[in-house]
This record gives sequence, C-alpha cells and structure tokens, in this order.
Amino acid sequence: MGDDSEWMKLPTDQKCEHKVWKARLSGYTEALQQFQRITDEKSPEWGKYQGLVKKFVTDSNAVAQLKGLEAALAYIGSAHVASRTVGEVVSGVVCKVFNQPKARAKELGSDICLMYVEIEKAEAVQEELLKGLDNKNPKIALACVEVLRRAVSEFGSKIISLKPVVKVLPKLFESREKAIRDEAKMLAVEVYRWIRDALRPPLQNINSVLLKELEEEWAKLPSSAPRQTRFLRSQQDLRVKFEQQQQNEGEGGDDGDGEDSEEAAPAVDAYELLEAVEILSKLPKDFYEKIEAKKWQERKEALEALEALTKNLKLESGEYGDVVKALNKVIGKDTNVMLVTIAAKCVAGLATGLRKKFGTYAGHLVPTILEKFKEKKAQVVQALQEAIDAVFLSTTLQNVSEDVLAVMDNKNPSVKQQASLFLSRSFRHCTPTTLPKSLLKPFCVALLKLVNDSAPEVRDAAFEALGTAMKVVGERAVNPFLADLDKLKVDKIKECSGKVELAGGKKPAGQVKAPSKPEPPAEAPAKTSGPPKKTPAPAVAKPSAPTKKGKPAAPKGTAPTKAKKTESKELNEAELSPEVCEEKAAVVLPASCMQMLDSANWKERLAAMEEFHKAVEQMDSKEMPCQALVRMLAKKPGWKETNFQVMQLKLQVVSAVAQRGSFSRTSALAVLEAVLEKVGDVKCGVRAKEALTGIAEACSLPWTAEQVVSLAFAQKNPKNQAEALSWLSNAIKEFGFAGINVKAFINNVKAALAATNPAVRTAAISLLAAMYLYMGAPLRMFFEDEKAALLSQIDAEFEKMKGQTPPAPIRGCSKASGGEEADAQEEEAEGGEDVVDLLPRTDISDKITSEMVSKIGDKNWKMRKEGLDEVAAALSEAKFIKPSIGELPVVLKARLADSNKILVQQTLSILQQMATGMGPAIKQHVKGLGFPILTVLADSKNTVRAAALATLNAWVEQTGMKEWLDGEELSEELKKENPFLRQELLGWLAVKLPTLRSVPSDLLLCLPHLYSCLEDRNADVRKKAQDALPMFMMHLGCDKMNKAAAKLKPASKDQVVGLLEKARASVPAKPAAPAKAAAATSNAVKPATAATALPAPAKAAPVNEQVPAEAKKTKPASAPKAKELDTSANTSLNSSLEKENGSFGGKSKSRSKTKTSKAVVKKPPGKAEEDRSGPIFTLVPNGKEQRVKEEKSLKVLKWNFITPREEFVDQLKAQMAQCVAKWLMEDLFHSDFQRHIKAISTMMEHIEAEAEATVSCLDLILKWFTLRFFDTNTSVLMKALEYLKLLFVALSNQDYHLTEHEATSFIPYLILKVGEPKDVVRKDVRSIISLLRRVYPASRVFPFLMDGTKSKNSKQRAECLEELGCLVGLCGMSVFQQTATKALREIAVHIGDRDTAVRNAALNTVVAAYNVCGEQVYKLIGQLSDKDMSMLEERIKRSAKKPSAAAAPASKPPEEKVAVSANASALRKPSSDQAPLKLSEIRSQNAVEQQQSSAVPREFQLDPNFIVDLPETIMPDLLVVEAADPSPLDVLEFKFRLPSISGGSSHEESVSNINLIISQVASSDAKTSIQGLTKIVQILHQESQWKLMCGHVDEFIVATLMQLRLLASRRMVDERTDRQQQVEKLYSSVIDSLNSLVLAGKLAQETSPGVLKDLVHALLTLILDPRHQQSSGQSQLIRSVHVVLSALFKTADPTNTLSALLMLLQEAYNSTACSPEFSEMVMKCHWRMIKLLPEKVEALYLDRILLDIHNFMKLFPKEMLKQKPNDMAHRTVRTLLHTLYRLVGPKIMDHLSLIENRSESDVEAHLKRAMKHSVPPPSQMSKDFENVSIAKTQHPTESVQSSVKPAASSSRESVNPAHYQERLKALRQLYGLGNNSKSVSEKSTLPAVSAKPAVSSMDVLQSQLTKLRESREQQDTQNVCPRSPARTAGPPPDLNDFKARLEKIKANLR
Repeated sequence: MGDDSEWMKLPTDQKCEHKVWKARLSGYTEALQQFQRITDEKSPEWGKYQGLVKKFVTDSNAVAQLKGLEAALAYIGSAHVASRTVGEVVSGVVCKVFNQPKARAKELGSDICLMYVEIEKAEAVQEELLKGLDNKNPKIALACVEVLRRAVSEFGSKIISLKPVVKVLPKLFESREKAIRDEAKMLAVEVYRWIRDALRPPLQNINSVLLKELEEEWAKLPSSAPRQTRFLRSQQDLRVKFEQQQQNEGEGGDDGDGEDSEEAAPAVDAYELLEAVEILSKLPKDFYEKIEAKKWQERKEALEALEALTKNLKLESGEYGDVVKALNKVIGKDTNVMLVTIAAKCVAGLATGLRKKFGTYAGHLVPTILEKFKEKKAQVVQALQEAIDAVFLSTTLQNVSEDVLAVMDNKNPSVKQQASLFLSRSFRHCTPTTLPKSLLKPFCVALLKLVNDSAPEVRDAAFEALGTAMKVVGERAVNPFLADLDKLKVDKIKECSGKVELAGGKKPAGQVKAPSKPEPPAEAPAKTSGPPKKTPAPAVAKPSAPTKKGKPAAPKGTAPTKAKKTESKELNEAELSPEVCEEKAAVVLPASCMQMLDSANWKERLAAMEEFHKAVEQMDSKEMPCQALVRMLAKKPGWKETNFQVMQLKLQVVSAVAQRGSFSRTSALAVLEAVLEKVGDVKCGVRAKEALTGIAEACSLPWTAEQVVSLAFAQKNPKNQAEALSWLSNAIKEFGFAGINVKAFINNVKAALAATNPAVRTAAISLLAAMYLYMGAPLRMFFEDEKAALLSQIDAEFEKMKGQTPPAPIRGCSKASGGEEADAQEEEAEGGEDVVDLLPRTDISDKITSEMVSKIGDKNWKMRKEGLDEVAAALSEAKFIKPSIGELPVVLKARLADSNKILVQQTLSILQQMATGMGPAIKQHVKGLGFPILTVLADSKNTVRAAALATLNAWVEQTGMKEWLDGEELSEELKKENPFLRQELLGWLAVKLPTLRSVPSDLLLCLPHLYSCLEDRNADVRKKAQDALPMFMMHLGCDKMNKAAAKLKPASKDQVVGLLEKARASVPAKPAAPAKAAAATSNAVKPATAATALPAPAKAAPVNEQVPAEAKKTKPASAPKAKELDTSANTSLNSSLEKENGSFGGKSKSRSKTKTSKAVVKKPPGKAEEDRSGPIFTLVPNGKEQRVKEEKSLKVLKWNFITPREEFVDQLKAQMAQCVAKWLMEDLFHSDFQRHIKAISTMMEHIEAEAEATVSCLDLILKWFTLRFFDTNTSVLMKALEYLKLLFVALSNQDYHLTEHEATSFIPYLILKVGEPKDVVRKDVRSIISLLRRVYPASRVFPFLMDGTKSKNSKQRAECLEELGCLVGLCGMSVFQQTATKALREIAVHIGDRDTAVRNAALNTVVAAYNVCGEQVYKLIGQLSDKDMSMLEERIKRSAKKPSAAAAPASKPPEEKVAVSANASALRKPSSDQAPLKLSEIRSQNAVEQQQSSAVPREFQLDPNFIVDLPETIMPDLLVVEAADPSPLDVLEFKFRLPSISGGSSHEESVSNINLIISQVASSDAKTSIQGLTKIVQILHQESQWKLMCGHVDEFIVATLMQLRLLASRRMVDERTDRQQQVEKLYSSVIDSLNSLVLAGKLAQETSPGVLKDLVHALLTLILDPRHQQSSGQSQLIRSVHVVLSALFKTADPTNTLSALLMLLQEAYNSTACSPEFSEMVMKCHWRMIKLLPEKVEALYLDRILLDIHNFMKLFPKEMLKQKPNDMAHRTVRTLLHTLYRLVGPKIMDHLSLIENRSESDVEAHLKRAMKHSVPPPSQMSKDFENVSIAKTQHPTESVQSSVKPAASSSRESVNPAHYQERLKALRQLYGLGNNSKSVSEKSTLPAVSAKPAVSSMDVLQSQLTKLRESREQQDTQNVCPRSPARTAGPPPDLNDFKARLEKIKANLR
C-alpha cells in the first residue's frame, strides 16, 4: 500500500508515464474525465498530453491500454493539437492495438483512425493503414482492411483517395488468409459502390473466378448513388444540408436527387486508378531496323510487338517521337493495308495510354491519317477512325483545324467524307467555349461547300457535322452561316441536330430556353438542374448560358437579330425606275417643289431645294420613300449643279433622309458616287462628309467604308481621294472599329501610300494611325514591303498613337436594339484576334525538306548551324506562315538541348521568329516546342537564359497564358531542382500571373514545388518563390494554399505557413472584368495598350524588356559559379598548396558551397531543414582502433574484393551508422546517383568545420569512396575525385599520415581508376597519387603501384609504370627498399610489351633508375632479349644525363617544385595532352640547363622586326624527304611500313593509325622519324584530311619536341660528318612539319598552353644554340624557325599563346640557370604578340590572361624585380596590361572574376591608374610597342625622348609637326635608318623585302638578311655616342615635308 500511496499523489500526466500499470490506469481514467470536462479546444491543458497520447494506445498492459484508448479517442476528438500526433498514434494503433484479442480494443483503434480522418488527417491515416497491410501478422492486415472499408463507406471517395486502395486490392486477393481475402472482397464492393465501372480495368488481371464473384456482388448493389454519412470538421455546413434533404425526402419524395447524387458521388476516371507502364525500354532492340525492312513480314513483326505493348491502358510518359515518326511513315507510305491497320491501332493505343501527353505528336499524325482515308477497305478505315479519334482526345480542335480544313477540298470523296465525319465526332466533345465563333466560321464555310457535293455520302457527312455543330453551339450561332442555304437543306441540318447525342451527356447550348416541343428522351438524364418547374415566361427572360460577356439571349421568335433581318431585306430591295420614283416623291413633296427642281433659274432651284429639305424634316419616317427622294435629287441638272448653295442643300437632304428614314443600301448606292465627287469641293466638302456619315449610320460603317474607298480610288481626283480617307479616319473614331473588313480596302490604302500626291499619302497615313488605335502592331505587318522612308513615316505616326485610348463610339448604335448592341460588342471583342487572321500566310512545309531536317540533326555543329540558317531564311522569306511546319518541331526541340550554346541561342531566335510569323496558331505547338523553351532556363549562362525568356514572352503574346498553365508540364519543369530554372521560372510567373483574370485549376499542381523552392538552398530561388507567393494566392486563394501547406512536414509547414501569412498582406487585386456598356471601349483599349508588345518582324529585338535587368541582377552570383564548376578542383587544390599553415580545407569551402548550391537535390519529404544543420560526423572515441581490431580478428569482412558484394556494402553501412548523421546516411546509400553527389557536396562543405571528426571516420570515408569507384556514373566519379583531392590536401596541412589499415583499404582501388579510359579521370587520379606521397611514404605506395603493373589494362600498366619512374626519379633507389632487383626485373619485362605507351613507360622507369645508380642497373634488371636490350641502351643514350653513384637526395618534397607552375595555371582548362610530358620531365631538366647555359652571340638573337615584317609567303626550302626518293634514307628499306590513312577507313582505325605515326616521329631511328614526319606533312597539306589530326595536335608537338631533344644529344655525342648531315636533314623535316602545322590555323588553335610553352622554349633554344651557326644550312634553319614562330603567333589561340609566354617569362626569371639572352627573346615574343593584339582582342579570354598577369605580378613583385639588373620583364607585362586596357576600355574591370581578393591585386591597381589618365588611340599602340622594343639599345636620355607622348597629343585629329616627327623618328629607329636628316631614298642599307619574293630561292633572302645585319651593326656603332638633343633653333619644320617622308618610308617597306 505504501507504493500505491506514492503514485496516487502524482499529477495525472506523471501517472500516465508511471512504471506501475495501476498508476497508468488511474492516470488514463483521470485524463479521460479531464478531457470530457474541457470545453475549449485551444486550452493549454491539451499541450501537456501531446507527447503522451502514443503511450495511451501502446500500453503493454491490456487493461490499461483499453482505458488509454478511450482517453486517446476523447483527446483526438477535442484537442486542437491532436492533428500533430497522427503519425505516431496511428502507427501505434496499427502495431499494438490491431493485434490484440479483445474486440473492444480493435473497435476503439478503428474509431481513433476514423476520428483522425474527421479532423482532416485522412492522408496520414491512410498511409499508416496501407503500411499495416504489409505486416506479417494477419490480424493487423485484416484490421487495416476493415478500417479502410469503414473509411470509404462513411467518408466516401472525396475524402479517401481510392487510387492507393485499388492498387493493393490484387495483392490482398492473393493473401493466404481467407479472412483477409473475404474482407478485401467487401472492400472492393464498397469501392465499386462509389466509382462503379472505373474499378474494372485495374482488376482485369485478377483470378477469373474471383472476378466473377465480384461481378455477382456488384450486380446486387442498388443503382442509386451512395452518400457520405460522416463528415469532416470543415464539412459541418454540408452535413446540415444533407440532414435537411433527408427530411425533405421523407416528406415529399425524391426531388433534387440528381443534384445530390452528383455532389455525393463524383465521377472517377479509371485511367487515374491505373499504374503507368513504361514500354519504350521493352521495345525490341531491332524495332527501328525491322519497321523499315523490305520484307513486310519483318515490318509486321515489329508492329505486332509494339501493338502488344500499347494495349496497356496507361503508359508512362517518355520520348515517343521516334516511334510516332516510324508509325507515321507506315500509315502514310506503306502499301500493305494490313500493316497500316496495325499501325493505326498502335497509334490509337499510344494516344489512349498517354492522353494529353500525346498531344505533342498529334500535328504529325492527323494530316497523314486524313490523307490515308482514301483507302476503301472498311477494316482500314475503321482503324484509322479509331486512331484519329484517340489522337483528337489528346489535343484540341484548334490545333488540328488547319490540317482538317486542308483536306476539305481533296479530290477524293472518301477523304472529304471521313474528314466531315471526324469533325462531327469531334464536335461532340466540344462546348460553346471550346468551339468559339472564330473557329466555327471556317469549318461551317468548308462544310457548306460539301453540302452541295456531287457524292451523296459526302453531303450526308457534311449535314451531320453541321447538325452536330448546331447542337453544340445552338442555332443562333450557326444560322448566320446558313443564310444562303435553301430551306430543305436547313431542315436536314436541323434534323441531324436533333438526332445528335453529345459526349458525356453535355448540355446543348440552347437548352436553357423554354422549348416549344418536348426534348428528346435521350437528353433528359443529362440534365443536372432538376425537372423544369418554372413557367416559360421567366425562361425567355433568362440569359442564355453560353453567350459571351453576359449578352442577353434573343427572344424566342427572333433567332437572328433584327439587324441581320434588316440587312437581308435591304440587300434584296429592288431598284426603282425614274417614273416610280417621281410618283412616290410627288405624294410626299409639294407640287411647286417638284416643278422647280429642274428649273433653269438657280434661285428657283434653290427655293425648291429649301422646300424639299423642309418637307423631309417634317416627314414621317415610316412613310418616307427614301430611294425615290434621293433619286429625285438627280433630276436635271442633278449632281452637276453649278450653284454651290443648291448643291449644299442637296447634300443636306441626303443626310436627313439617311438619318430619318429606312435608308437601304440600294438608296445609298444611288447617291454615293455623286456625294464622293463633292467631298473634295472647298464649299461643299463639309456637307458631303455629313452625308457620308448619315449613310454610314443607316447602312453601317463597314459596308459604307468599303464602298467609299473603292469608289474614291476609281476616280482620278486626288483631292477627293485624300478627303475620303480623311473622312474615314474620323468615322472610325466615331463609329468604332467593330466589323471593319480591313482586307476589303487594304489594297486601296497601299495604292494611296504609293500616290504621287502628298495629300493622299498623308491622309492614308492618318487613316492607318486611326486603325492602329484599334488593331495595334499587327497592322504594320500589312506594310512591311513598303519603302524604308515611307515606313519610317508610318512608324512615327504609330509612335504618336502608342498609349492612347481609343474613344468610345458615339455613332452607329442609336437604331440598334439591345441584341444588336451586344452583337457589335462581341464582334469588336473578337476583332483584335481576327486582325491576325487577315494576314496572308505561306505554307512552308514544302521547304522543310528531309535534307534540311537531317542537317539540323547532324553530329557536326557546322552542319547543324547550316540547317538552322536555312530555317531562319525560310521564315524570313515567308514572314507570315501557316502552322504546318512538317518535322521541324522535333529537330528544333533537340537543338534546344544542344551542347553548343550558340546554336541554342540561334534556335531560340528561330522560335521567336516563328511565333511572330505564325501568330495565334502557334498554340498547337506549345506542348511540343513551347515547354522545351522552359528547359533552356536551366542554363548557367545569363545570355542564354535571357534569350529563352524573350522567346517565351514572344510565344505567350501569341498564345496567352492559359496554354502554359494548363496541364502538368509547368509543374514538372518547376519540379526540376535547377536553381537557374527555378528562379527564372518563378520570376516569370510573378510577372505574368497578376495580369490574368483567371487561371486553370492545374496551377494547383505547382504548389508543392513552390513550397520546396521556399526552402531551397539557393537564396535567389527562395526570394523568387517568396515574390511569387502573392501571385499564386491571388488566383488560388488562401484556403487552398493553406490546405496544400498542411500536407508538409511539421518543420517545413511552420516556415511555409509563416510566409503565407506574410504574403497575404501583399496579394494584388485581380484585373477587373470589362463592363457590358463599355465593352467596345475596353476591347478597343486592349490592342492599343499592347501595341508595343508585338515586335515588328523587321526588328529582331527581344520582346521582354525586363530580361536585361534580371540578367544584370543575377550576374555577380551566377557567372563566377558557372566558371568555377569546371575548375573548382584545381582551384581548391592550388589554393591549399599555397598555404603553409592554413586551416583544414583552406579556402575551398566557399567554392565548394558555391558549386554545390547549384546541384541541389530535393530533400526527402520526411526531413526538415534544421535536421541537416547539425554535424555530419560523430567523433567516437577509439572507434577507428576498434574497427581495425575487429577486422584483424576476422570478426568482420576484410575490405578486399574484386567487385563489391552486397555484404560489404551492408557491413560498411552498419559501421557508418554509428558515426554518420542519419540523413547523410540516406544520401550515401541511396540508389539515386544524384543523392550521392549531394552527399559528397555536403561532406565538402563540412571538411573544415569537422576536421577532427573527419579524421576519426577516415577509414570509413575512404571505403565508401572505393565503392564509388565501381559506379559507372562519371558525374559521381568526378565529384568523388574532387573531394579526395581536397581531403588529402587538408590531411597534409594537418601533418596527418595514413594508417596501414586506411591505405590498404583505399589505394589498390584508386590505382584501378588510373586505367580509366577518360583522360580527365586519369589526370585527377594522378593528382591524388601525387598527393598521397604527402600523407603516406613513397616506399609504401611503391608496392601498390607494382601490383598495378600486373593488370590486363594497358592504360593502367602504363600509368603505374610512369608513376614508378617518377618515384625513382624524385626519391631515388630508396623506394625499392629491399626489393630493388625483383622490382626492376618485373619492370624490365614490360619493355617487350605490345603497347607502345607501356614500353615507353617501362623504358623511362629503368632509365630513371640508371640515372640514379648507373651501370649497376644492368645487373639488377637481369637478362633481356636483344631487342629489348637495344631499346634500353638507345633510351639510356638519349637520356642526356650522366649517372651518379649516389642516390638523388629526396629530402626536398617534390610538390614544392610544382607549386609555382600550379599557381600560374590555376583555373586553367585541364588538358589531357600534357600527360606525355611527364615521361621525360626528370631526364630533360639537365638537358635544358645545358642548352640555356651556353653563350649565344648577340647577332643570333631573335629579331622581332624580321618576324613582324617578313611576308608570310617567304618560306625557306627545307629538306623534305619523300618516301619514293631513292636516297641513303630510303624508306622502302625500313622493315615496318606505316599504315595509310584514307577517308574510307573507320574512325577507330584512323585514330590508331595516326597515333602510330605520331609515335614514330619520336623514334630514335632517323629513317622511321623522317617517314613519320613525311606522312604528317602530307596530311597537313590536304585540308580535307585535317580532321585526322584533330585531337592529336598536342601529341604530335610533344613527339617533335622529344625528337629535337634527341637531335641535340646526338649532335653532342657523335660529331661524324655523315651523322651531322643526317641530323640536319632530320632538323629540316621537323621544322617543315611544324611549319605545315602552324599554317593550318584550325589545327594550331588546338594547341594547349603547356605544349605551346614547351614548343616556344624549344624553338628559342634552337635559335640560341651556337652550333647552328657553323654552316649556311644551319642559318637557313634559324630563319625557318623565325618563320614558324611568326606563323605560330598569328594562327595559334591567342589566349593560350599569351598564357604560354607568361609562363615562359615566369620560368625564365625564376630560374637562375636561364641566360639573359633567352629572357630577352621571350620578352621580344611578348612584344610581337602585343603588336598583334588589336586584331586578336575579340578572341581573347580576358579573365584567364588577367589571372596569369596577376600570378606573375604576385610571384615577382615590383620590389623584387628592381633588385635585378633590369626590370624589362615587369615593364613588358605592364605594357601588355595597358594595351589590353586601351583595346577593351573600362569594361576590362569586369574580367577580374578569376582573381581572388582582386582589391589586393596589382592588376586592379594598374588598371585603375590607367583609367585616371587619358588613353591614346589604338593607332598609336604599335608605335608604343616599337619604342619599348628598342628601349634596351637606347641611351637613357634617348629612351625618355622616344617614350609615349602625353595624352594631349593622342588625338587623331591633331596634325602638328611634332606628331609626325615622333612617328618618323620611331620608324627610323625601328628599321636602322639612324636619326640624321638624310632622305630616305639615300639610305642604301634599308632592308627592302620584295613584294613578290621567290619562295624557292634562299639567296635573295640571305642577301636581304646580310644587308639588314650590316645596317644594324652600323647603327650599333653610331649609338655608342649619346644622341644630340632635338634642335630648338631655326625655322619650324614643314608639315608637308614630314608627311612626304613618312609616305616614302611606308612605300619602301611594302
């Protein structure tokens, strides 16, 4: 009892958690009582039990649990926080309650689940119940099925989603437990009760016996629709309504049953319940080959395979373009009707299975199927009908209208009949909204032609189609088109209309009106408004449902409006004879008036007309004979009246008669011509215009305008023409633009614009301005062909009208009834759309040839560009096109994803042009071409995204937004986790949505993705999502958005709900709908305000003006990120190497964050943002040591495998679970590779913050990465290697060393990847191996590399041997430890390998050992074959390095040597071609030093002036060895013949052959090398074979460099004459081949910076070598090298060239062994490139050049260079920098993005200083460079005098003598002419280079060079004395004299 007394004192909530069950029972009882007492659902007491409710239901004691369930039920039903507990409570109920034996417990558990459903948590409950179905305990599964059945029965299909329930039914039917099967049957019956036959398709594959039983049960169900019996908390008002209806039913029958049934049982589409099936991957592999086979049996086999797949009722979306194309070809061209039938069935199956997603392909199939209806076999026709009907359901009538109308004039009656029947069937699926007047009109016109066809079946089909249209839109809409049809045919149409039954029981348009006869019985069930209880009178007054803009319906007896009837009557009014007119006029006019009308006295005629006018004014309008009166006015003298007063009265009479009487068009035609003749009269013109206005009011302005313009231009009087046009422009403003037929008089307006009279032209332009107010920019399209001057006048007039609002019409409505007014408004409302239809359009489908299509899809980008150019030309030529564009959409869609961004932009430009040319008809291409535009928004380049936005806006202007918001496509795009796509798309929606009055319901599908964007990692995406929230809320409402937010996880929900509340305050108001009375005005405003939106076709400017601002806004964030994506690994590596005492990870974190934010992967639905904010690794004490012990004791598997098995993965997963965050574990071991990338990005972000924890888990991290090495996804592999590089750099900075356990688990698998076929992967792996040496001893790495040489992969063997050679060269023989003999023997074995790369690597490794230990290496390698030994000896002889007895010291880390060059090339594009340089990097060091150390005479220095001015055609004759020449080097004697490379060989053969040839170039055998060089020259001389060298340029240059080194060593070793001659010949061949290469500019562009640097280094070294001066042949060789260098600087990529020269200059000044002459030559090469900059600046990648300059200045500060003898290097670099600034201007500051801490960079400081001073024009740059080039040879005072002049003299227009004097002085100094006053003609020493030199003659060139050298020597002797100062006395120099002297020098230089 003591214990009881203790817990009895506790509060209730603590009792509920007590360990004693009695205490818990007491607590539950008290809690239940407390819950029943609390009346406030928001009481704070509820919060105390929120975390305890789960324990209520999961209590281990059965008695306590029962009471706990009761308490939980009370809590859930009353607490406002109960919804937060749904997941854990329902899960507890399923697992701990449903397995209880007590029925009461199960009942309470079921009640708890249903209570959660009642409080709006149906989805969560359903999810837990469906999980319970998989429980192994059958009791739990059975209870879950029972609860699901109860939920469906009580809440209905609106609340409980039936799709997942239906999905599990087949599985439940197969259960081993009979009780579950029986309960599943009851569930199926309940589901059937709600959705009826929609349940049959998903269950079609179950057991037939079971299906029969279900059918019997289903048959027993009542036919009445089920009703919801339990309601949600938000449905309480609906509950009250239902209770009232039940009471009414009990009292007075079943009224209103139809409406209730419809609300209670919404229709469910069986399609939605099905699972989509993916069929594209299941197609036979040879499907496309078989379907085009010649044998029809093979084609049939392919089609039958496809048909079997298309029988699936629901297909997964995919790229079906190729399949549809193949089927389209079979239907259109196959002669076997059986195959056509199968293909049609396949099309029907695809369209049915894909539904709206098939709409993209409808435009390709419909024309083909319609044409194929010419087949007469019923089976084929039926299949085609089914196919085209299924295709129609996937698209809209608007999209296929053009294709259908095109075949209505077909000669084949079967085609016309089937087209009409297709229209009839299609109309049945339409509504008055989807079949508007603009679409109905062309169909009715075409069908009315077929009504009179000679074939009866065609006529009947036309009648049926017209009858169906009448049924859909009503008689009132169709009757105007039937005016000219006889009564019998009209009756036939009405009869067909009465027989039509609309699809889906739709209500016909005229059904709301009171019918004069009972409706057909078939339509009665379709009505949803209940039985007609109202009297007919209100029905007549009630507006008609389908009429537009609230237009009132016409009364019953007036189907056509009064205006229409009047018009018809007036058209048929007979023309009266003069006698009849006189009789009728005499009745109403005074006798005196009739007598004096033709009097000769003008006064009498004037008096008569006054009486006439007075009588008309007093006459009754109903009795007025209008035609008689106006014809009386023509009584002699009639309209030739000479008295202006009489004429004015006559015109007034016309105006009065027209306004007061029933003035017909016949009457108008009687006087119009006469009135027009007076409209230009000075005295009568005003009255004539009034008369025209009166006629226009009586007969409508559209008709009058057409007559006036045609009659005016039939006359020759320009005054009348101008005034008629002037009247019309004013009349349009008074009457409005409704009904104006622009096409009727547009030609006359064009004639007026071409008139010679300026008044006519001015009036025509004014008329166009008035029309522009109403039509907008489309009006301009009619006048695109006018002259530019006239077009500019029109544009100026249009510009004045922009922004103006058209005036409201004040005339033309007075005599119209309400119906007429509404008609006028409706016509005007549609006027803006009809304007575009008036444009003459061209069908360009014939121009879209198959050749053009194949070009656009070609692999060669140039061919693709050529195809796109052809399309653009076709569009420009046609201007306005029809929507039929053949196969163009498919190929253009592919180009939007082109890797070449220029082609993507060109495609976007074409699509923009297409939208303008096609107009609103572009709608049918939105699905196929429009939505792919959205995918371009994911591009990282601002310019591409801006172009995509402009194109998108151009399309939207033509199509409207509805087409884009309708369907799932927009939500699918927003679902993609690309930050650029998301931010651009959301920004676009934020602009467009506020302009819409309504949106489709499919916009709801975007909400989940919009909410995910609110939590995106990218800040721009989050901001755009927040900006878009109010716009979504404006259309969807707060309730719907809050309901969607309620489905989110708690953490996300709180954040989103807060943002929704914030957004509610800024929700904009919807655009107001136009009022009825102002319909005309509002619709008129629309085109005027949109006038600026539609661009003129002549202008190619982007449509969207907002794009530049957006692009500018996002540029700072996005542009650097895009560049860092490619090079972030190198940047991070190099930045870390620069830091000596940096923190763990260095600066790489920020770059990693920047990069990974672009590859955001969507968060798992169950994870909140804060869950990911914690540490990713947990520091477990001694965790790593424990894992090592377990592996040694074999408690776990040792990490050793060939391919990872599942048990290894499971073991690693279990080990990592202890020390890795749970959410990261999900990403690490997810099946989606994108989650792996996300995980690696996360680890990169935390590499600095969690340094210690990373080390503690290092063994597991490395093991996980070994698993990634076996993945096939390159993106994951590259990301993994990037992380590993950062990891090892960070470990090195921490002085961490790998343990044996970590190394053995990782290094063997890393070495596997060194044999990867991709160069970029191999390069990264090599970098990691080099970094390994910093954290793991090289001697320990050596055995792993030795194991790698045993691989079957030749690339792996070669790379491992290469790494071994580096280790030996860098660390000496110590890496072998005790196994030197064994290791060297294994290495030497590979000398005989079949693979060239392996042989070379093995030889280099042995040579490296020889360089260390000398001759002893022969003993270590053991016995070799004679061939291998000779190869080894030859290679050792070539090594040019004397062996040393002692091992090379390895104390200095090799990485220190690499750091400088790595810094210089940071962020540079990685080149795979630099790899071969590594083969000889060790042995070439001393050779380079020896070459550079030799003294070179000054006369052999590189002469930049010679290179600059040498004509490109001068090329010395080199010794070219032909293969066929009999010589001592005859190639035919060689044992091995090189393969021939021809265009006919395959790509693989060509690649292998060119590789073999290049390998022979570097051969030590002279014959072999010459033969290879000869073959290369042959290839380079034929431009058609250049493609063979593509991708091999660097390899070839490296081979030639190796050959040059061999030649240098040969010259030193063997000085025999014959050997020297052989060397000279080989030199000539090498230089000749290099010259051929650089002259091939396209190939020279491929050279990488590293190879360029080595090439220039080698050529300059060759020039400086004194041994080349011994013979005349060698001097020719030096000149040839000059030519090669000159051509190289002109043709190679300027960016790579400048980078190479900067690297070379850096190495020259960094190396103490470098001679001053070499440094000077490098600078002169710089000067040469600086001179070429003006013509190459456009091709420069300035960011990279500025980065290299920054690295140079950082490595050699100005202070350091001042300590050297001269600072010419620094001056050269500054000159380069200033030149770039002069050429680019201030914009160059935008190209410093690659420089870190740019504010601290000397580059930015120099540029800012340059901006402060005025910059001389580019024309003076060459002078500045030349001054710099000769500065070294001048006296200091002389340098000052020849320096750049101040800015004041830099103007181009300043022509003072000093300016020319300075230029003359510079030219004289440059060409060695001295500075004396002698004339140019006296200088015999000027080197004159002939304009047409003989290329083959070396004597001419040598003589010129001799003269030039002598001139230079003479100049040098003169320059010993300081130059005399410039003269200051004497007469001023003559300007003309300076000009003449300058021109003479220029002429001589040419």
